[in-house]
Amino acid sequence: MRTALNLLVILGLTALTVGCTARGRLPGGAPVREEVLRQSADETPDFAVYEVTRAFLPTVAQWPGTGDQERLNWIGTSRGPATQIIQPGDMLNIRIWDSSDNSLLTAPEQKETRLEEVKVSANGTIFMPYVGDITVTGLTPDLARAELQGALEAIVPSAQVQLNMAEGRANSVDLVGGVNTPGSYPMPDRNYTVLSLLAAGGGVQSNLTNPQIRLMRGSGIYGTSVETLLNNPRLDTRLRGGDRVFVEADTRYFLSFGAAGSEDLHRFTKDDVSAMDAVSIMGGVSDSKADPQGLLVLREYPGAALRPGVRGPRQTRVVFTIDLTSADGLFSARNFAINPGDLVVATESPINDALTISNIVGNFFGVFSRAGNVFN
Repeated sequence: MRTALNLLVILGLTALTVGCTARGRLPGGAPVREEVLRQSADETPDFAVYEVTRAFLPTVAQWPGTGDQERLNWIGTSRGPATQIIQPGDMLNIRIWDSSDNSLLTAPEQKETRLEEVKVSANGTIFMPYVGDITVTGLTPDLARAELQGALEAIVPSAQVQLNMAEGRANSVDLVGGVNTPGSYPMPDRNYTVLSLLAAGGGVQSNLTNPQIRLMRGSGIYGTSVETLLNNPRLDTRLRGGDRVFVEADTRYFLSFGAAGSEDLHRFTKDDVSAMDAVSIMGGVSDSKADPQGLLVLREYPGAALRPGVRGPRQTRVVFTIDLTSADGLFSARNFAINPGDLVVATESPINDALTISNIVGNFFGVFSRAGNVFN
């Protein structure tokens, strides 16, 4: 997919070059930022331009999201019983001691009998000789032992019971992938958490960018990032038997173009990426070519963002301009959120290409749209 994107970027650059030859010359030395502002003031502009400032940040924060902005819900932590609870499918190992000479349970000169790997049935019962079916589901091993002890005392008053449990499917969780040792893990108690499970699986694989945790429980799926979980212990959710957990890399990305350190697709390295973060991720901007007053962020909003009563931009196509030479611009860049699919353009100063800013924006959005189709 990276190769396909690079090809699209090259095609976009080719289109810009061809346009330069065919259309004449831009006014000599006209900086991109000023030209953007002038073109957006036309009577029928097909894009809107907004300067990113401290005063503008609260406004754009209320606009609809763009790109892959799906946010999965997550489950907060809670406390469960300190011991395990017997569930259908668990295996019980039962030892019964009886010192009487005429025991119903043991042979002569034998003081104990063992019932190995007694499986708890789907209805939560086990079968005991001379007693019948006994319900043990929902009990701790200690309570189940007392239940068996009481049932046997009516028949064999001298009997003593010991019980051990091996967790079955309903008391285990699956760690599917994204860790060093995936597999099925028994829950030692009812306070077994996601972070405990990840530790049991040898930790998250080091090659995953901003690893995301996905918890599948029944028909629902929940998600958060490892970063969020580590920073907020109250979100370390308690697992239930049958849960499935996997870890994957963050699939969100933005594109860089122009006089940047690299023209490429860049994965989000953390949950929230600012414009200043994006500049760092893409390798900065060229000291000799880039216009520090002309960092552009190109974004397409859905048509619904223009509906009456919805706080949003004037056009679906939006260009945000950031001035990295002013204190307000620098601080604002640290707080301006990059959305998935954004195109960050480091413009050159001055531009000698014979192409109007409208055509630049049109070509950029064309490449941006085709690249998005490749990854959808």
